[in-house]
Amino acid sequence: MATINDIPDVILSNIFASISDTRTRNSLSLVSRKFMLLDRATRVSLTLRGNARDLFMIPTCFRSVTDLDLSFLSPWGHSLLSSPLSDTDPQLLAHRLRVAFPAVTSLTVYARSPLTIKILVQQWPGLKRVKLVRWHQRLASWPIGEDFVCLLEQCENLNWLDLSTFYYWTEDLPPVLQACPKVSASLVHLNLLTTSFAEGFKSQEIKEITTACPNLKNFLVACNFDPRYIGFVGDETLLAVANNCPKLTLLHLADTSSLTDVRGDPDNEGFTSEDAMVTKGTLVEFFSGLPLLQELVLDVGRNVRDTSMALEMLNSKCKDLRVLKLGQFHGICLAIESQLDGIALCSGLEELSIKNCGDLTDMGLIAIGRGCSKLSRFEVQGCKRITEKGLRTMACLLRNTLVKVKISCCKNLDAVASLRSVEPIRDRIQWLHIDCVWNGWEEIWNSEQVGLSFWHNQVEEPSRLFSLMGSEYDHEMRRKKCKYSSDVSDGYILENNGFWCKKWDRLQYLSLWIGVGELLTPLPAAGLLNCPNLEEIRIKVEGDCRGRSKPSERAFGLSSLALYPRLSKMQLDCSETIGYALTAPSGQMDLSLWERFFLNGIGELRLSELDYWPPQDRDVNHRSLSLPAAGLLAECLQLRKLFIHGTAHEHFMMFLLKIPNLRDVQLREDYYPAPENDMSTEMRAGSCSRFEAALNRRHILD
Repeated sequence: MATINDIPDVILSNIFASISDTRTRNSLSLVSRKFMLLDRATRVSLTLRGNARDLFMIPTCFRSVTDLDLSFLSPWGHSLLSSPLSDTDPQLLAHRLRVAFPAVTSLTVYARSPLTIKILVQQWPGLKRVKLVRWHQRLASWPIGEDFVCLLEQCENLNWLDLSTFYYWTEDLPPVLQACPKVSASLVHLNLLTTSFAEGFKSQEIKEITTACPNLKNFLVACNFDPRYIGFVGDETLLAVANNCPKLTLLHLADTSSLTDVRGDPDNEGFTSEDAMVTKGTLVEFFSGLPLLQELVLDVGRNVRDTSMALEMLNSKCKDLRVLKLGQFHGICLAIESQLDGIALCSGLEELSIKNCGDLTDMGLIAIGRGCSKLSRFEVQGCKRITEKGLRTMACLLRNTLVKVKISCCKNLDAVASLRSVEPIRDRIQWLHIDCVWNGWEEIWNSEQVGLSFWHNQVEEPSRLFSLMGSEYDHEMRRKKCKYSSDVSDGYILENNGFWCKKWDRLQYLSLWIGVGELLTPLPAAGLLNCPNLEEIRIKVEGDCRGRSKPSERAFGLSSLALYPRLSKMQLDCSETIGYALTAPSGQMDLSLWERFFLNGIGELRLSELDYWPPQDRDVNHRSLSLPAAGLLAECLQLRKLFIHGTAHEHFMMFLLKIPNLRDVQLREDYYPAPENDMSTEMRAGSCSRFEAALNRRHILD
């Protein structure tokens, strides 16, 4: 009988080459030596880890790699080609990289200084795609454009440039693009959506960039729409973008205020004090000048009023538009009687995000559900006038397509209402974000009441249970669900304790926002008790700890997530939790005690991957892992990967060596401004190297 090994190598090579998922390729390479060699010969994308000073560790068996990522080399954030612990000539290290990966045309690198860029582009002058990463500050002593001069002068084939995670000055880029017209004209992708900008690109700079790059297809830029600032973006700039780059298929214009992942004021009705200088007529002309658009983001941050008529033009002028995100646009759908208007006429949309629309109502949502029948992803944020009824009706209308939903900062949609609103697609939804706003539920369902047993091991009256879960099924449907039945029916299952609960069959990713001091324990009772396929969860904790009293509970409630059997990945983001890093005033808790509160119980979860952002003290730019946090993380005995987005003391990191199968650990100060480790008492380059050496010396059982 023929086996897969009997397939000719040429066909097997094509099969391997068609597999892009890294984890799948890693698994295949472990099947046999033949598969390992085929994987090495056909792999085109590779991310290097390990310490840059260990030249002998650079792999030389991936000769076909064209996409190389050097941004995660250790020590993270230190200059790649001038390690303080190594006497290695930077030119030698760069040469070794070129010999190991001769076919590279796409490069990602952490470039702390212009020297790194200069040396690497000399090794691969044929680079077509470059992504630069830097969270450390740009030195004022560097000449204007120093980071980009050698890149554009030596890489004549460059057509793709990503600076979204690279800190620089906005005045650095336009002069270099103008000085290198040939390369600028060949650029088709330019990402300038840099989150660390305070004010973004000015109007004149955007005009200069788009004039120098007329063939752009993808353009993403952070700017400022506030008319009170010099160089704000308005009608003139929008028309310049459309006229200078008519081939655009993807366009993101985002106000810098919208780039921060911070929840807005829940009492704000969606309108700002200032209006953007963007008119209806300009929008119509803007859309008409970009007929090839497939993805459009206009997150203005200032009021753009009465946009219904302009948005109707999107359907006729931009017929290929599939993704649309609007921020601070008002009047997007008037929903007068039964006639569709505004954004509801964009029938080809597959993804739609509406942010801070002050006059969007339930009727508007229903109209969008009727008109945009192909939506697979819908996000609504900061819309205060919509309710559960409108969103639920919209979900019913989009039941056949909608699989990703985000509901955030909507005054009438707390956690329970949000879950009830997506109940029509409960058996189909795969990705969900809600805000953990309980509105008193934590008092009704406290930590002792929430769990798999739900008070009793006896059967509650079905009508009582359905009332608690917020179901709108009629009494006849409840009666048919006999309390002695154990069958699965209509998405409800009968637990061993006799409790009817809702089953989220396909939910794989869950994102949560929760205010500091609130508890996570009511989440199962709110309607998310049974999620058999939930694999990944992201939790964003936000708020000011200063002035808050000590929480009444010992733990935040992470242990309540243990009821999800397949949960293996977590992102716990406390970066917007503000407190005292050092000595707190009398009667208040410092950040180490808050970290103990957040992380207590995390050892009960079966996590294999964890990203953790420690809370911060903004006054001293301090984001560091505390002693209680290190001890609690060390209790996660099944962890394989741990990434801490902050700093830590070396002896705290040594606690993590107690985790038996931990293989990948890294400190990433990927926030601005990243601290200068050389001046810190925390993790220096030498500390990182000693910890990694200790980690690599351990015997991993599998």
